[in-house]
Amino acid sequence: MLTRLAAGLCAGAALSFSCLPVSAAVDNDLPVRWNSGGAVWSTNQTAFNTFISDGTVTDRGLSDGIARSGWTSDELRTGLSKTYNVDLVGVSRFLYSDAGVKFLKNQSRSYFPYWTMSTYAVEGLRSAIIADARDGSISAAGIMTNLPTDYRLADTCNTYDGKQNVCAEGKCTTDAQCTSLLSWYVFLPACIQANQVAVAAVAAPAAAPAPMEQSPIRGLW
Repeated sequence: MLTRLAAGLCAGAALSFSCLPVSAAVDNDLPVRWNSGGAVWSTNQTAFNTFISDGTVTDRGLSDGIARSGWTSDELRTGLSKTYNVDLVGVSRFLYSDAGVKFLKNQSRSYFPYWTMSTYAVEGLRSAIIADARDGSISAAGIMTNLPTDYRLADTCNTYDGKQNVCAEGKCTTDAQCTSLLSWYVFLPACIQANQVAVAAVAAPAAAPAPMEQSPIRGLW
């Protein structure tokens, strides 16, 4: 039963991917297109993979992102590659719930598909997380690799400020740690893990019917 349900959820993730516009329905090669005012610098997936693998920085946009992250290179490499055990069903239940959609919108403050921007931000991020969770574990690097299309970090006049809502309550201490894209990536998998556990617990059979209240999003504390 759980196998069939998991397969159905994977199909649902594929369906949400197929609903993206044709211009966005391509393999992700540019996980970050740093957009600041009129300037755009693209960092490809290979540059991120190389940095995570051996610490070598081959891209100026990535170098700037590391410098603005609030963490050292070694801390980032550890955080981006760290894996978290998850349950595909529990993760999917959370991300498709009302609370999960709200969470995904909040986590897409300035980072979303390059061409469609916030229009398909929820679907894109959800697709990447679920795709990475199929093997029972997730990581920041895995989520990034599974993005369905090129993504931008938008910093434009009076519209987007280039900051992310890092899900790390009590764990980030500086503005850079609490708002930068790479810090956001470091904390995202742990936040997903924490919330899928909460949703699974709420979904367990109760001894007697009781009014259900929406659980708040759990940060890291």
